[in-house]
Amino acid sequence: MREGDCEGRRLKEQLTNQLPAAGNGLLDRRLFLTGMLGASLAPIASVQGAEPSTSREQRKPWMQAPGDPLNPYGQPSKFEAHVTREGIGSQVGTTGSGASRTPLQSLQGTITPSGLHFERHHSGIAQIDPAQHELVIQGAVKQPLRFSMDDLARYPLTSRTYFLECSGNSAANLRDTAPDMTCGQIHGLVSASEWSGVPVSMLLDEAGVKPEAAWVVAEGADAARMHRSIPLEKMLDDALIALYQNGERLRPEQGYPLRLFLPGYEGNTSIKWLHRLELSHLPAMSRQETSKYTDLRADGRSEMFTFDMGVKSVITSPSGQQRLQEPGVYEISGLAWSAAGPIKQVEVSADAGQSWAPALLETPVLDKSLTRFRIPWRWSGAPSVILSRAHDLHEQQPTRATFLERHGASSFYHYNAIQAWQVSADGSVRNSYAYA
Repeated sequence: MREGDCEGRRLKEQLTNQLPAAGNGLLDRRLFLTGMLGASLAPIASVQGAEPSTSREQRKPWMQAPGDPLNPYGQPSKFEAHVTREGIGSQVGTTGSGASRTPLQSLQGTITPSGLHFERHHSGIAQIDPAQHELVIQGAVKQPLRFSMDDLARYPLTSRTYFLECSGNSAANLRDTAPDMTCGQIHGLVSASEWSGVPVSMLLDEAGVKPEAAWVVAEGADAARMHRSIPLEKMLDDALIALYQNGERLRPEQGYPLRLFLPGYEGNTSIKWLHRLELSHLPAMSRQETSKYTDLRADGRSEMFTFDMGVKSVITSPSGQQRLQEPGVYEISGLAWSAAGPIKQVEVSADAGQSWAPALLETPVLDKSLTRFRIPWRWSGAPSVILSRAHDLHEQQPTRATFLERHGASSFYHYNAIQAWQVSADGSVRNSYAYA
């Protein structure tokens, strides 16, 4: 080894040794900012033979012939065909009434590809001709309005990046025994996109809201006629009539040709295939907000209209059913989000909660959006439990025990407790209630 290489390695080892952040090998997030984190990684590729090959015999097949032709619509590489929605399940007797989940452990960044955004349908995916679809605003308004898709296209659009989470997300962790699943199978009913559309406030202002109006009943045009009651103040705040997702028109499974989007609210309220907004002085008390989408409490009572999704985080790598190959430095990475606003801090523990260290938050940290966090970890090869807990401007993510104390064992919706991953000595990672 050359003298310069030896000196570089010595400095790198010194740096990682001097920047511990918490117990069991967690390293300081500042290592990401020094540009020297790679120093502490065990060599994972040989430098021998690293020179580019020029002989025809050593060229790969794709270097010897022209590639595929251009396509009208791009598709992922065939070598990424394994990255798909997971946990797909429909209710008995149906083919489209159910859910599919985002493979969080296979993604990076914070934007979910449209084709991997989670789904939740109550009567399959409606296939709607936009030329025949209309949005009606009626009820306690001074002037009822009817919009065609061409009408809506003439309004100025706004674009915002927000998360969307089903209120039943992560409910698998309410089972008595920790389910052996991937991160996406447990927590994949959350995704984030750039949503573009017309502010609802703009249309309500044009219709003229009567003084007695306090609620807006939003109804979809699918066979389930899904409808939910939304407080008027939310509709006048940041609600969107979404027409585009990630720059392209909504896909059918996301409500094409238009959906209501309510930032930070449970996903069921962001009505897909939207066709009616009716203003009223009372909520509709529909089946979807009485028999369902109500929260049971520990005392046996039910609480209605619990719209906001609480502060939450999950480590996506390493996570369930993944495997660490050998002892060394790894990046712990994950996602955090909250309906209460931007994420303030995410802490990570590698010793089952005995000590915690702040993770690096990737910028920009946006309001009601997913935030990517990262921290380096030197895994010794010993069994470990890794955790993350998020903080928004007001709350800290609860433990599983705290959640169950507040909501009771029969709860189902709005589960936002800390996720623990058990790393075994062989490097395998499994879901765990070790920090319950």
